[in-house]
Amino acid sequence: MTVDVVTPMVDDARLFGAIAAANSLSDVYAMGGVPQVALSFVGFPTGELPLATLSEVLAGMQEVCAEAGCAIVGGHTIIDNEPKAGLSVTGVVEEERVWSHRGGQAGQALVLTKALGTGVAVAAMKRGDAPSELAEAAQKSMRRLNREACEAGRKRSVTAATDVTGFGLLGHLKNLCEASHVSAEINVGAVPLLPGALALAELGQVPGGSKRNWSWVAPLVEADASVTEAEQLLLADAQTSGGLLLALPPEEAESLVAELVASGHAAALIGRLLPAQDKLLLLRR
Repeated sequence: MTVDVVTPMVDDARLFGAIAAANSLSDVYAMGGVPQVALSFVGFPTGELPLATLSEVLAGMQEVCAEAGCAIVGGHTIIDNEPKAGLSVTGVVEEERVWSHRGGQAGQALVLTKALGTGVAVAAMKRGDAPSELAEAAQKSMRRLNREACEAGRKRSVTAATDVTGFGLLGHLKNLCEASHVSAEINVGAVPLLPGALALAELGQVPGGSKRNWSWVAPLVEADASVTEAEQLLLADAQTSGGLLLALPPEEAESLVAELVASGHAAALIGRLLPAQDKLLLLRR
């Protein structure tokens, strides 16, 4: 059982509801589970926005839950000055096949199933200066369920996973490494990025949450001199409805990436887990 709520990252009400639902469902997929039922939660500024806007938010949430095969069986709406939307989701998974932060093993490959950069993209969209290619790619990525990525992982020997959301890739990987008593090596050049996200980061257009994420993990990081500050910040970029990070035997990683890429995912083999050492996260070129 899980719950997640977000504030608007796009102007389109139906798309906002859809992204909010996809984001909430990700926690179930990150455990190798299948969403079954959900309760919706919406905060809405009654009197400031028409009720038709609320209907659109709810329609977007329903749309995505229908794609996931997850029934919305109830919910709650409150008057709130800032719109909010999310789901409390109940999912199921076979007990012996649960993915958790504790299941990582040294020698395993790390596969990321979506490109990074939604934090930078959303900040740019709110400023009104996001390049169209970046905005479109970010919206499509956030709207996409992690269902196919989860299903592909379940066909293989994934033992540990996390979704990549508010703590960024490095923050969520930190949690996995600490729980599994391992370290991780990331091939920075292999990490998929949304088009134009790196250019904005190089201009210093990185949201405060992403900078705080980097400050949090920086003491645990050893980075090659060739890894730029902009790249480090993107690896810590706070994601909305990000992808899954899956740990599995290296001999299965290539076929997993190939399957996901064929279905339209920006998936990539980005690194590996190592025995525990002084620095938890190693960023290599």
